[in-house]
Amino acid sequence: MAKKVELKTQVNDASVEDFLNSVTDEQKRQDCFEILRLMGQVTKEEPKMWGSSIVGFGSYHYKGASGREGDWLLTGFSPRKENLTLYIMGGFDLHQDLLKKLGKHKTSGGCLYIKKLEDVDKEVLKELVAESVIITKKLSK
Repeated sequence: MAKKVELKTQVNDASVEDFLNSVTDEQKRQDCFEILRLMGQVTKEEPKMWGSSIVGFGSYHYKGASGREGDWLLTGFSPRKENLTLYIMGGFDLHQDLLKKLGKHKTSGGCLYIKKLEDVDKEVLKELVAESVIITKKLSK
């Protein structure tokens, strides 16, 4: 029987707008509001806080190879100290062509790291998020 994992980072009712307005770096705060709009357009979902520092859109149920299962955000982002971290579920293997066109970024696991939004092509970013959401929805069924 699959074991449902209770993740530490849970969706909650905290204010996304208040959280983003608390970002002290003005450029990062502006970038966050732009990413908020972009992800909202792509997902057609309302943003929700996940834990105290992740803005997430939608959710899906996953079952890992180990039998563990749980719920997680379809896509989202967090304004971390060093970078803006965007969560691209399923990793980047299927998105290599888009990554080549994206601009200045780094990746690790399911995280896309960018210093500032002006470093990347926003249309390519939008396409990357959209593809990730489509793939995640298909795989979670």
